[in-house]
Amino acid sequence: MYYHSTRSLQPQVDSAQAVLNGLAPDGGLYVPQQLPDIDVQALLQMDTCAMAETIIGALLPDIPNMDRLVHNAYSGKFTAPDLTPTVQAGDFTVLELFHGPTSAFKDVALCMLPQLLTAARAEKGMQEDILILTATSGDTGKAALEGFKDVPGTKICVFYPHGGVSAVQRAQMATQEGNNVTVLAVEGNFDDTQTGVKNIFATVGNEKTPGGARLSTANSINIGRLAPQITYYFKAYADLLHAGKIQMGEKVNFCVPTGNFGDILAGFLAKKLGLPVGRLVCASNANNVLTDFIETGVYDRRRPLHKTISPSMDILVSSNLERLLYLLSEDTALVAGLMQKLNTEGVYTVPESLHQAIRQEFWAGCCDDEKTRQTIGRVFRQTGYLCDTHTATGWAVAEDYRAETKDPTPMVVLSTASPYKFPAAVLSALEQTDCTDEFMQMDRLQELTGIAIPAPLAAVRAKKERHTEVIAREDMLNKVLHL
Repeated sequence: MYYHSTRSLQPQVDSAQAVLNGLAPDGGLYVPQQLPDIDVQALLQMDTCAMAETIIGALLPDIPNMDRLVHNAYSGKFTAPDLTPTVQAGDFTVLELFHGPTSAFKDVALCMLPQLLTAARAEKGMQEDILILTATSGDTGKAALEGFKDVPGTKICVFYPHGGVSAVQRAQMATQEGNNVTVLAVEGNFDDTQTGVKNIFATVGNEKTPGGARLSTANSINIGRLAPQITYYFKAYADLLHAGKIQMGEKVNFCVPTGNFGDILAGFLAKKLGLPVGRLVCASNANNVLTDFIETGVYDRRRPLHKTISPSMDILVSSNLERLLYLLSEDTALVAGLMQKLNTEGVYTVPESLHQAIRQEFWAGCCDDEKTRQTIGRVFRQTGYLCDTHTATGWAVAEDYRAETKDPTPMVVLSTASPYKFPAAVLSALEQTDCTDEFMQMDRLQELTGIAIPAPLAAVRAKKERHTEVIAREDMLNKVLHL
């Protein structure tokens, strides 16, 4: 299967090369020339790993032995046998994506991506090491570090905004073990770190680094990161089907808390592959650039970036939105022009026809910190379900969607992280506390709710910090060139 950039039809590369490259030479994101045909009814009868093998194999057919890769990626790494279980809580079905090794949804993709990259590297006969560059707003970094730790033929460097992640997220990255890992805090916000990584790719291109490595990325701009995420939409639908909550062919809505737009784009791709998806509800926090865009057709990043209690969504430049613009317009020149305007002017407006196409597929809402806390407390009191801050944002926006549209279609809310990754905010939603130590807050949260702390998070407090360096954003390139 051939892939090309969102910004130009040439050059085309096969799916293995697209995964290796990560980003297209012109700065665009890789998209398939055409989507594969998948037998949806047969897929919905499979277990989770067989689903993953079928979906990822169809999208990335030039990477061989997908059954072995899926087994290596997931076997023994998730506490839930079916990886991403669904739970009924009140009026919603919650899709829990945090049962992997780092307690966040990124594990589903970032356990798989190292397998895909190393297999693609072998398939292409590449001798050089692959240097993975990743910008993180909190969860991608630890999941990528864990996935690529000591993987032969790879190195990984993760950048995160200094002061822009939770204390638990920072501790997870600062204590990361592995002989091939580098973790650096960057002065600035997530958009600064993400832009810095993109600039490094633009500078180095397809050339080797002085250390002899080729660059790739573990961010969702890499199609190898995005493809595995499609699986859990099919898995959630299958769960509802097997539980008798829906009949085959009935539509299901999904509400997705998202900042970089990758997680919800995976749902759109699931729909394009034939899954009966109704509305995709995009939930934002106070950084509501996506809400404004979906409502108005104007994308404007010229606004302050707010630090919130849902920091993984503290993003103003949503990279994966570019893929949606292409998939709905199929116009590379249009997308290239819009991205140029975003880069130079900080704002763009899509044509009205494209805006209407987006509105037909997506609904958007946002939720500030106070409403997020209220939602965490209310949902726990009413249903016994404990949401993290991002999940609570999604829950609140799902309720707003129901209230405004009166749409009775079954709603699945994606739960993207364990509540124990953000214990300060979650505990404050349940009781007043003067405690400022996040690990003590985790203990109190467990005592209060009876919900166990995930073992990987409980273990972090005893680990030694190995990565404490803080750098200026101007120094990112120099650090990479000397790895």
